[in-house]
Amino acid sequence: MDKFVIAGGARLKGAVRVSGSKNAALPIMAACILAQGKTVLKNVPRLFDIEILSEILGKLGVSVKRLPNSDMEIQVIDDSKCVADYDLVSKMRASICVLGPLLAKRHEAKVSLPGGCVIGVRPIDLHIKGLSAFGANITVEHGYVVARAKKLKSAEIYLGGMFGSTVTGTANILMAAVLAEGTTIIENAACEPEVADLAGFLNKMGAKIKGIGTHKLLVKGVRRLKAVTYSIIPDRIEAGTFMVAAAVTNGNITIENCIAEHLTAVIDKLREIGVTVNKKKNSCQVIGTDRIKPVYISTLPYPGFPTDMQAQFCSLLSLADGISVITERVYPDRFMHVAELNRMGANIKKEGESAVIVGVKKLSGAQVIASDLRASAALVLAGLVAEGQTEITRVYHIDRGYEKIEEKFNKLGARIQRKLDKKLIVVEEK
Repeated sequence: MDKFVIAGGARLKGAVRVSGSKNAALPIMAACILAQGKTVLKNVPRLFDIEILSEILGKLGVSVKRLPNSDMEIQVIDDSKCVADYDLVSKMRASICVLGPLLAKRHEAKVSLPGGCVIGVRPIDLHIKGLSAFGANITVEHGYVVARAKKLKSAEIYLGGMFGSTVTGTANILMAAVLAEGTTIIENAACEPEVADLAGFLNKMGAKIKGIGTHKLLVKGVRRLKAVTYSIIPDRIEAGTFMVAAAVTNGNITIENCIAEHLTAVIDKLREIGVTVNKKKNSCQVIGTDRIKPVYISTLPYPGFPTDMQAQFCSLLSLADGISVITERVYPDRFMHVAELNRMGANIKKEGESAVIVGVKKLSGAQVIASDLRASAALVLAGLVAEGQTEITRVYHIDRGYEKIEEKFNKLGARIQRKLDKKLIVVEEK
């Protein structure tokens, strides 16, 4: 396994191009199960999660081919396979998104339950509730969700959960609804840009979806969908991470292939902190500040402040001139990065669903461990500005969601080396 060794203190400047959205690409790849013919997806990032779903689709009779650029060709070659095994599904929770399209197109699905998660409990009860409403018979047997239906009939489905609407659940229900008989109404649907991108893709394939980008989706079922060529939206969380990088290093970064409208809440908080954000048509220029002001943040479903940016802002606000509070209202247990940031000299206390951050004058390089994808990004950001050298182990987490992250940062003036973590290899061999 690899680790990052970061020499802190560089002020980042220059331009960086954001890759395609992982969280949009995954359900769109799964939706290719619904169509016959060769689908071409453009702007697909090269990430571990994309590779895992490609393997799962391969086991489901779907050919996935990488082209030399960021394009991908996907074609169903055998629609008789309906089992998504635990060995692959357990590596990535988002792979549950094959459940809806398998049931709709092949009338049967057996998908392993994805299991636990370091950022907290994320049940799939709303997925099961929604698919059952179409008339499907769904049971949980030996760790698998088993769903069967000769045909799906339209339904009125409410997707409200304890912490808001479900993104992957909305995707699953939407992919089933497009082939269901009649008109389906999905209330309290997630309206994240990634869900809207999936809906746009389905409509291009021949689906009839109205209300895209809102909490109410109307889906008139169709008999078949066609293969198309489609371009994935830019990754708003990667863009937001580079925005924080400019802020924390007092840098000046132009972020290309960026849709600013997808980051309104993040940009608002950066400006409140004192950072300059100049929005352009397909890019944003972010200029840091000598004095980071403290702020209060609550994570919320879109268009609120994204939970996927919470960890990165913990790093930034560790250096604020005062006390900040971040309250996590999506995944209340998502604070694994706090202990590692404190090892670097931050002063953060977890109090219930909140992190109380007392700003310090500086962070110091240290050996830290990445616990999940966004925690990894937070530690990299802290390492960029910390005095001395920071060593981050288990960076395979960051490879799940950031394409060539160290190369992009180094082009901006960072000093990050990817090295083989020999100590970890010895431990695992034992």
